[in-house]
This record gives sequence, C-alpha cells and structure tokens, in this order.
Amino acid sequence: MVCFCFLVDQTRQIRRSKPAAGFCSRCGGGASVADMKTATRFCFVPFYWRSWRAIICTFCGAIIRSYR
Repeated sequence: MVCFCFLVDQTRQIRRSKPAAGFCSRCGGGASVADMKTATRFCFVPFYWRSWRAIICTFCGAIIRSYR
C-alpha cells in the first residue's frame, strides 16, 4: 500500500505599501495600496511566486481590489 502526503501551502507578504484614498466597505477602515508577493511552497521549498499590487484595508486586512 502506498500513501501520498502532500504538504503544500501558500504565503502572502506585503512588500511595501502607501496610503490611498477611500475606505473599506466591510469595516470602514482606511485603504492603502500594497505591493504583494505570493509564494507557493511544497515541503517548505518555494517553487512558484508571483508579485502583484492590491488595495487593502489597513484595519481588517481585507483585499478590496487586486491588480494582477
């Protein structure tokens, strides 16, 4: 009998951010434009990453709009 165990996870990092006009529709907090980096790892070894920009809430961390 063969048992396969896949350890895959995805992490998001905010590389830099700056304030933006507007507010969050969920909590009413302020918004900021952030450069994000997403890394997909298999057994703790990163094999795919992507950089993208998003407008996020500064209070709750929700992604309001993403630009991929």
